[in-house]
Formats: sequence, C-alpha cells, structure tokens
Amino acid sequence: MSKSPLRKDKTCLNCNYVVENRFCPNCGQENTDTRKTFHHLFVHFFEDLTHYENAFWKTIKNLLLKPASLTKEYLSGKRLSYLAPVRLYIFISFVTFFLIAIFPTNPDNLVNSDQTTTVPIKDKNGVVRDSVITAKKVKLSDILKADEEAQKNNHLTNEQQNQGILNFGYKNVRELDSLQKYGPAEDKLTDFEYSIVKKSLMVLAKNTKQEMIEKFLEESQRNIPKVLFIYMPLFALLLWLFHGKKRWYYFDHGIFTLHYFSFLLLTILLIFFFNKIMNCFVENALTSFISGFGQAVAFIWLFYYFFPAHHRFYGETRVISFLKSIALLFINVILIIILLLVFIVYTFINIH
Repeated sequence: MSKSPLRKDKTCLNCNYVVENRFCPNCGQENTDTRKTFHHLFVHFFEDLTHYENAFWKTIKNLLLKPASLTKEYLSGKRLSYLAPVRLYIFISFVTFFLIAIFPTNPDNLVNSDQTTTVPIKDKNGVVRDSVITAKKVKLSDILKADEEAQKNNHLTNEQQNQGILNFGYKNVRELDSLQKYGPAEDKLTDFEYSIVKKSLMVLAKNTKQEMIEKFLEESQRNIPKVLFIYMPLFALLLWLFHGKKRWYYFDHGIFTLHYFSFLLLTILLIFFFNKIMNCFVENALTSFISGFGQAVAFIWLFYYFFPAHHRFYGETRVISFLKSIALLFINVILIIILLLVFIVYTFINIH
C-alpha cells in the first residue's frame, strides 16, 4: 500500500465523489497528494509493476520451479495472487535486455591462450637471473585490429578485403550491373535477387570486416526482443493446431506461451548473471567444475521444462504428451532457424 499522506480535501480528484478513507468508494482512486518525489515515483513504479509485497516472488518461484502452475492458476480464476501474464513477460523482458545491455559480453575476452611469452626476472642491478613463461593474452579486438592493419598495409579496398563474404560470385556492383544489363538471359537475376545482391555488395564495399561484425552484433542485440515478440503468436498457433479446438481456446494457448517465454527469458538472465559471477573468481579446477555443472543443470532444465509444462497443463497421457512435445519442439526449431536466417539477412542488408 502507498505510504503517501492523505489529502485534506475529501473530494476525489478523479470523480468528485466524497472520500472518507484512503480509497474512493466510487472509482477506487487513492486520495493522496499528487505531488511526488523522485524516490516515491521510482518505488511506486516497481511496486505497481510487480506487486512486490505479495505476488512477485511467489510468481517467480512458481514460474521457475512449477511448470504450467501459473497458467492453470490464472485460467482457473486465481489472478490477484500472481502477476498478470502480459505484465510478467513485459517486466522480465525489460529487465533481461536492460541488464544484458548494461553488462554486455566483453569483446576483449580471450579467444586464444596457447601462445606464450617469456618474462625476464632481473636483480636490483638489472642483470637477468631467471625468467618466467606466461600465457600471452590474445584478444578478439587485437586480432580484428591486427587484421585491419594488415589489410590497410596491403592497400586493399573493402571490396577486395571482403571477397568471399556474401558476394554471390560478383566482385563489385559495377560487375553485377554490367552482367544484369548486358549478360545472357540465363545469368540475369530477378528483381528481388538483384536488389538483395546489390545491397550486399554495397555493404561490403563500405565496411571492413570489423565494422560489419560490430554493426551486426549491435543490430542483433537491439532486435532480439522484437524477434521473440513476433514468434510468440506462431508458438501459440502451433499449440492451438495440436490440441482440441472445442476444449481449448487460442487465448489459453496464448497464456501458456506468455508464461513459457517468460521462463525462457528469466532462465537466460540467470545463466547470464551466473557466468558473470563465476568470471569474478580465479579460474581453477573447482571454479571450472562449478561453472560447468551450473550451466549444464540450467540448460538441461531449460530444455526439459517444456515437457512437464505441456503434460500438466493439457492433461493428456504421458505418451501422447511426450510425442506432441517432441513434434512441437522439432517444428519450432525449424521455424526459429528460418526466422533467424531472415533476421540475419535483414540485419545484414540494413548495415549502413
């Protein structure tokens, strides 16, 4: 409940009804001071979004540990005890991508530690007495920078540097236009193919490999929430196609989908933070075992979760539920791969 002081005026600001207590008996608005401090606005936002006092942790616990329980409770009418499915998904989606954006994967992570270097040990007079062999830290950014410098030193153009990267057999836009205009009919592209190839060649001509990698990662991270949001209706549609139309409405499958995708996002966030925490410790046999074991458990539960959730919610026999779950997972994997390919092409041709 809000801790804001009550207004001395007993007239509701929303409907002009007389308010004897904290809440208006006519419209339900709280009769408190409308001028708020920043701290109050911040706290009120999260309280209103999560119902923190009585629903948030209960919702998160059931979401992670009790597959399909939230969906069954919601559809049975018990809706005030938990966060609403849409609000839950929006909140988890916002927190996941906001925090991952704050703590991005460090591009300077080591990608190769096989190379070594010898560090000399000198006495106080500067005479070398011994040496220590240490692993040389080879960073991704260093490799990309070295590759770019080597290309510049060889005086290569971007088109020459990127040959073999989605050039579709054409050296540059000039060659493509020439073949498209004067080449034999069997070698000409359709209008759609021509536009895609030309855009790709233009991108390759204007950007180095490093610039394309950076822009692709940036665009990918920005559009992942859109991809998931777009795919949810398709996921619910597949559930609708696989189950009885008389017993289940599309709305029911939609609620199940919202809860399932919320679980996926939340688990991904927990794995992300678990890896960040483990990276703070010195790498040794114990930390490597804990990190590997923790990730293995998380990913197994991430994959397995759908099977008990599907069985418990739809109430079919274990054999039928298992067969349907396998079919659904297989179809969804295919569709996700297709969607990702479309997304990759869209992202690539929109690099500027």
